[in-house]
Amino acid sequence: MVKRKSKHELVIMRKAGQIVAEVHKAMKEAVKPGISTYDLDKIAYDVIHQNGAIPSFLNYQAHFADTPYPATICASINNQVVHGIPSKDVILKEGDIISIDVGATYHGMVGDSAWTYPVGEISDDLKRLLEITEKALYAAINKARDGHMLIEVSGAVEDVANEAGLGIVSQYGGHGVGSEMHEEPFIFNIRVPSNPGPMLRSGMTIAIEPMLNLGTGDVHTEADGWTVVTNDGKPSAHFEHTIAVTESEPEILTLVK
Repeated sequence: MVKRKSKHELVIMRKAGQIVAEVHKAMKEAVKPGISTYDLDKIAYDVIHQNGAIPSFLNYQAHFADTPYPATICASINNQVVHGIPSKDVILKEGDIISIDVGATYHGMVGDSAWTYPVGEISDDLKRLLEITEKALYAAINKARDGHMLIEVSGAVEDVANEAGLGIVSQYGGHGVGSEMHEEPFIFNIRVPSNPGPMLRSGMTIAIEPMLNLGTGDVHTEADGWTVVTNDGKPSAHFEHTIAVTESEPEILTLVK
């Protein structure tokens, strides 16, 4: 069942979303050649705690993993799609891209957002990958309106990706979010006619997150049980916002202001 949030819950989710936005402000400033993903994780942890929240990802037990997630952020570099684990041994290099996914829980409600950042100067192909994936996110958000079917959100991602000739990661996608990080519904990044999802109603809060690849959409999970990588070794980008469906325009709760 898809939960619709009360006005009070939405007030709290706006605060959680803005804490996540503050983390992304810090990430944008900190991402540069020579920094480790461990140091990025520490910065994110500090920002979340300084704002009276707790990291939603830290010690999160996913159904597909044998062990809880060990960090505050997911830090996925180049061909890593999602769930890259921060490490002192992973140092960013000029020309890399890094997708940083982060969640914060504030007074029992969650904000969740991901962004892919360039490390120094990146190639034109990577610039285009980031640009198109961000475009897909906002196209999908634009469809997240009261009375629309969820499949319209999924279709917006699919259309932008197909027009650009990018691979779509179909095994992973967005989700409802609220008092739990992952709530119903699951949000595909492609149209699935057999599973169109619910009709969107005001008060629903969802995390929309296209993941697009320069190569095919085929991926697999590495031996650590968490890190998802492209099968062909080509780069991947990941953009995500938590949004609230309203009676008018979608409200982006994790927008950096």
